Amino acid sequence: MEQQKPLVPRKYLLTFILITSLFALWGFANDITNPMVAAFQTVMELSAAKASMIQFAFYGGYATMAVPAALFIRKYSYKRGIMLGLALYAIGAFLFIPAAAYQEFTFFCLSLYILTFGLAFLETTANPFILSLGDRETATRRLNMAQSFNPMGSLCGMSIASLIVLPQLISDRRDEAGQILFFGLSEAEKAEIRLHDLAVIRDPYVAIGIVVLIVLAVIALTKMPKTQSEEQKAQGHTHAASQTLRNLWHNAIYREGVMAQMFYVAAQIMVWTFIIHYADNLGINKATAQMYNIVAMSLFLCSRFISTFLMKYVNSHILLTIFGCGAALCTIGTIFIVGMPGLYCLVGISFFMSLMFPTIYGIALEHVDSLDATLGAAFLVMAIVGGALMPPLQGMIIDLQTVWGHPAVNVSFVLPLLCFVIVALYGYRSLGHKAQL
Repeated sequence: MEQQKPLVPRKYLLTFILITSLFALWGFANDITNPMVAAFQTVMELSAAKASMIQFAFYGGYATMAVPAALFIRKYSYKRGIMLGLALYAIGAFLFIPAAAYQEFTFFCLSLYILTFGLAFLETTANPFILSLGDRETATRRLNMAQSFNPMGSLCGMSIASLIVLPQLISDRRDEAGQILFFGLSEAEKAEIRLHDLAVIRDPYVAIGIVVLIVLAVIALTKMPKTQSEEQKAQGHTHAASQTLRNLWHNAIYREGVMAQMFYVAAQIMVWTFIIHYADNLGINKATAQMYNIVAMSLFLCSRFISTFLMKYVNSHILLTIFGCGAALCTIGTIFIVGMPGLYCLVGISFFMSLMFPTIYGIALEHVDSLDATLGAAFLVMAIVGGALMPPLQGMIIDLQTVWGHPAVNVSFVLPLLCFVIVALYGYRSLGHKAQL
């Protein structure tokens, strides 16, 4: 009987653990930021569409920096890419100090934009690095395992938002009828509350900036193994960027994977950002609504481990198709069921989203040459721009209040529904492409 190949060979174990910790770091940043959209909307008195520019800035940073990050890594190394990414992450986090002092929404957006320059470097580096730490046959499962620690960071970010940040926001206090008191105050009273609340929002970003600097020091002092592509580069074997681009374009599974990734990330951000708005429409305050987000992330985390286990026995392409259909069905419930059952459907979507990002990523790079993997990874990270483009559109729908007599917040989830249908189709089509190879 053929011996089963290890998920992570022993010689790579320390590196795997260190790189996996980075997944938790960007998970924290992603999911402490999502509830801040609703917080900024109240304290800065913004429309839902304008408040969602937080997400545009956050995920726009990925679109801006993913390809430059890949070119930097091609020239230097994965380790240097990680170190630069951590440095940019810390700078963006510390910029929250002057942003809170000046009370400028644009300054907060700029801080997050720079912070995500760092996240773009980390994701462009860490994902293909994890894929390279072992056999190609176990690569997608290995990435799913590493990505399982991403929702742990996300849960930490959500918990801090729910238990520390949102309950301290004076601007979200309500009367007995559930109406926000802040809007009826004088300008002087609002200014005082705004100063307090923006300082509350600032503090967790400053704290994570300090943690990131510590991780940067550890990475700098640790020797990292060379990947196959780095060894080939050292021997003079490399592809010109133009050749790599041609190779990637003619790879149908990869090309469609980039599009599927863009729609998946858009759906994920919309589901997790607007769960608070959905609950608010039911008269639930932000701190309580965020608890539903934590339940959703807990489901996401549990499902990530379940799906990683299932991949030992079920083809990843088939699992992606099944989970895409499951997410679409839950989203249909979110749209058409008004009330708490609709909110439960919205929470349930997270169970099916769990395997999508790493599985699309792994499938897309399955038949990409190791010399092309870094730039290939960059476009998959750049696809995260989907999280910047669609939330403002959903915010515009929510601002309508009602659509054809139905709550606009419910109707707005037509956008994630479209995304999940595209993900399910990619899983099905990629299975057909694989059969042809």
